[in-house]
Amino acid sequence: MSHTKIKHSALRRLTLVTAATATALLVTAGPASAHVEVESDKAQALAENVEISFEAESESDTAGITKLRVVLPEGIAPADVTYGEGPKGWKFTSADDGYTIEGPAVKKGVNAEYSIVVKQLPDAKELPFKTLQTYEDGRIDRWIELDENSDNPAPFLKLKAAAPGAKPISPSPSRTETAPSPAPTPEAAESPASSSARAEKKDDDSGLSAGAWAGIALAVVVVAGGAVYLVRRRAAASE
Repeated sequence: MSHTKIKHSALRRLTLVTAATATALLVTAGPASAHVEVESDKAQALAENVEISFEAESESDTAGITKLRVVLPEGIAPADVTYGEGPKGWKFTSADDGYTIEGPAVKKGVNAEYSIVVKQLPDAKELPFKTLQTYEDGRIDRWIELDENSDNPAPFLKLKAAAPGAKPISPSPSRTETAPSPAPTPEAAESPASSSARAEKKDDDSGLSAGAWAGIALAVVVVAGGAVYLVRRRAAASE
């Protein structure tokens, strides 16, 4: 092989190595892939009755996923979210700021897939669904960063612009607790007879009863009358 051919071969190998290295650097420098994926066929602002699907990728070879805790984005109320489908035996529970689905661990290395239905999507360009992913051994993966280039990015659902004429619908009424009726007081629960008896007892406790005062008044009248009679009799006898 001539010196010229050897030189060209070496240059070719160097070019291939350089290109491969540059490609590896570009891949490494790119944004971290979200480990909870989210998608919807109706990903459009102000769309109604939208089914949203999630896939939480398994990051463990030794334990299965048992729970997913999701914080809803601004503009979606927990009352406007219903459960669609999910792993067998998993239950859906609403929270003040989102929801939780949990149940028996899925198989090791298997992704957890589920769906929800939202009454109406807000008028926004993208929606982050912060997610805490728990495994049966207690490990928790926190996909909560709002920076998509971070190591633990939250899954984002990109939305198309709202359709012409689309408007926000009335929000679902929030659940209100009905205050229990106050328990009746002992006085209110008494019968009229017992109430009267209690009033008389109160009179006895505080002083003489009305009947006693009437008797005293009669005695005073009788005594006064007798005194007047005696005075008149003595006056007549002295005349």
